[in-house]
Amino acid sequence: MTPEVRIPATMTVNEAIRLYPQTIAVFNAFNIDACCGGAAMIEEAALRDGADPEALLAALRAVLEEVPS
Repeated sequence: MTPEVRIPATMTVNEAIRLYPQTIAVFNAFNIDACCGGAAMIEEAALRDGADPEALLAALRAVLEEVPS
């Protein structure tokens, strides 16, 4: 399964962290609120927290490419 399928923009932050704990460092690097704001979709969280949604998704997907599925 490709990283694009594994982490779509519509996945919530909490779901991404639950399924792929290695994404925590990426969310932290982009200053995404994964505690109180973790129920938001990744794209919405990026916009809310001042991050570029495409850059965030690319970084999340890059982390998944480093780890076998």
